Amino acid sequence: MPTIPSEGSRPPVREPHRHRGVAESYGTDAERYDRARPRYPRALVDRVLAAAPGTDVLDAGCGTGIAARQFAAAGCRVLGVDVDPRMAGLARRHGLETEVSAFEAWEPAGRKFDAVVSGQAWHWVDPVAGPAKAAQALRPGGLLAVFWNAGRPAPGLAASFAEVYRRLMPGSLAERQWAAPASASGAYAALCAKAAEGIRETGAYGAPERWRFDWEHTYTRDAWLDQVPTTGDHTQLSPDDLEKVLSGIGAAIDAVGGSFTMRYSTPVVAAARNDTV
Repeated sequence: MPTIPSEGSRPPVREPHRHRGVAESYGTDAERYDRARPRYPRALVDRVLAAAPGTDVLDAGCGTGIAARQFAAAGCRVLGVDVDPRMAGLARRHGLETEVSAFEAWEPAGRKFDAVVSGQAWHWVDPVAGPAKAAQALRPGGLLAVFWNAGRPAPGLAASFAEVYRRLMPGSLAERQWAAPASASGAYAALCAKAAEGIRETGAYGAPERWRFDWEHTYTRDAWLDQVPTTGDHTQLSPDDLEKVLSGIGAAIDAVGGSFTMRYSTPVVAAARNDTV
């Protein structure tokens, strides 16, 4: 059985999972989060189900149930786990069975699943304790699949976004994101590498695989501005500062005609649980 390390046994490095206050801030407007955040490509859902031994799915960090509902629509029985009761509450209102807990502290209580998935949330989970907990909940041969949506607009618009954040939120994650070289998935390469490293460290899985799904979505000005407050540093802004950011971003979108196409890449790290664990 994989061992979940104690908090004191790991070095005190600066990693997202040690800053859960940011993760738990998304529930301040759970309905906006659910409405505005992008979904995941159906090809990803199909690939997970083709690799898993069955259709019992556990969604770790399910949030409002965006990914969970996609798996349920594909015929799966899904249980969600999320640390934020506001997000979990909305997931329940959408018909998803959900339990409130940090994933590392959640107890399977003898339940077994064919797949553990996590969309846009695994960086908030301890990179070793998370896959160790997932292994406890997986049947032999069950699949752990963690994934993120990484989006990139045309280079000119990305530069305009970066300039807004440079002026209004200097040094922020948003500024770094849009000022980075033009690659949809490049910013998530480190998260994927960390996830794969943690999976290997448990000794509970076969070799992690990397998958990638590319797709596009067109946003109107209003649709993009609806999503912005649900992301990263924006959840920590005062209403006045957020309004300034939204005004600047809106002007940048107006300058390119009032809408734009976001080119998304969805990288996945997946690994099957060892039969002998």
